[in-house]
Amino acid sequence: MGIEMINGGVTAAKGFSATSTAAEIKYKNRTDMALVYSSVPAKVAGTFTKNVVKAAPVLWDMDIVKNEEHAQAVILNSGIANACTSKEGMETNEAMAKALAEALNIPTKSVLTASTGVIGYVLPVDKVTSGAKAMAKTLSDTIEAGTEAAKAIMTTDTIKKECAVTFTLGGKKVTLGGMSKGSGMIHPDMATMLCVITTDAAITKEMLQKAVSADVKDSFNMISVDRDTSTNDSLMVLANGLAENPVIDCENDDYKTFCQALAQVTQTLAKIMAGDGEGATKLFETIVKNAKTKEDAVILSKSVITSNLVKTAVYGCDANWGRIICALGYSGVDFDPKIVDLYIESDGERIKLVENGKATDYSEEQATKILSAKHVTAIADMKMGTATATAWGCDLTYDYVKINGDYRS
Repeated sequence: MGIEMINGGVTAAKGFSATSTAAEIKYKNRTDMALVYSSVPAKVAGTFTKNVVKAAPVLWDMDIVKNEEHAQAVILNSGIANACTSKEGMETNEAMAKALAEALNIPTKSVLTASTGVIGYVLPVDKVTSGAKAMAKTLSDTIEAGTEAAKAIMTTDTIKKECAVTFTLGGKKVTLGGMSKGSGMIHPDMATMLCVITTDAAITKEMLQKAVSADVKDSFNMISVDRDTSTNDSLMVLANGLAENPVIDCENDDYKTFCQALAQVTQTLAKIMAGDGEGATKLFETIVKNAKTKEDAVILSKSVITSNLVKTAVYGCDANWGRIICALGYSGVDFDPKIVDLYIESDGERIKLVENGKATDYSEEQATKILSAKHVTAIADMKMGTATATAWGCDLTYDYVKINGDYRS
């Protein structure tokens, strides 16, 4: 059996449950706290923001991932980021984890935390501890419970973000699912704003961390909405082993299959996030092929999707290919512009805009039609080697400025 996409998210795998609650941390009349829980201790791995300014939950989680073998719960909140909050922020974060740990009768250091929202505000300790205790009583392993958890961590997101897959390891059915949030301040240098992935696969902590660290290079590290790396970026992965497959403890065929399944989930979530960028109307994908090295391909593709001029052209459905060539040119990668081919495509229709560095006799009408789709892809053939990379972004619209002009209010 290959890797099969199924309904669900963080509750799809055996032994995982979730819930959410309305703690009124910032928002009214909606849920703003979520909980993901494993019925047994799970191997833990993660990657986190490389921003020098790290939020309290990031520092807490980095310590757990580095020093603890297992984790059993992830508690998350939206509305307030608990970043730039000094000692008080760390104390509030620990109080939230401790309240949940006591309610679930698990060690405090087995509770991961995550916060998203406005920077510079401390979480109201009474609300988050009350929310933690309330959620401990309402856990459910239904698909719906996982979906509600995904909704509770949304800030400026317009849609919930979750997916899950099943696959076979050693004759055993294994499931891997996840949820994420992120719409603005998205230019990860590790992962995404917030992401929790759960799996019932049996795998050592060392191999799980290896898989996660390698995966983000081609998934969450390849997206950008606005070139702002958050203070709270966190990807946390729990593997509880309840699928009872032979334990993955080396880079064998089962490990490769696990990595493929992980990539399917993370890249799906990454694309959903990029397409749901603040104010965005479309997902903008850039594929760079035949670059000299993988590093070159990564740099080139990200240079295109992060260009404000390219992003505005995509919003206006304007086939201004000169902006794409320009973005490739200032990326820092050395290439021969006289041999580059450039294409755009969507909904199965493709046209070549540039051949060997010069414009083709393409139809502006057809180009506008292609750029009007919800998912637009630019393909740059560098003709310098065999390396390929794909990056995901979105268009830049008036609404991005509106959303961020009054984000705190």
